[in-house]
Amino acid sequence: MKLIIAIIKPFKLEEVKAALAEINVEGMTVTEVKGFGRQKGHTEIYRGSEYTVDFLPKVKLEVATTDALAPRAVEAIVKAAKTGKIGDGKVFVLPVEEAIRIRTDERGEAAI
Repeated sequence: MKLIIAIIKPFKLEEVKAALAEINVEGMTVTEVKGFGRQKGHTEIYRGSEYTVDFLPKVKLEVATTDALAPRAVEAIVKAAKTGKIGDGKVFVLPVEEAIRIRTDERGEAAI
């Protein structure tokens, strides 16, 4: 089993969700987060004063999948989230040792 963590631009969330639904990925956790990567934020002007915005709004997606489905899920996320501009985000894939569905006590891939 794999845990896929993706940090994407907020306006790309619906496209990513639809792309994952097309390949039958069910269930995800979405968190609104702030952060920066190589772009290190940007400057803006508000009422004539310039200030730096260090942390940019992002969306963090967490999806647990089977080993077989993980590469397709990663590809779907990358394709749907890509704009080709700086700040598109990152995808991380981690191994999952165990998954347990609390309601039924199912374990392993059956719990996903």
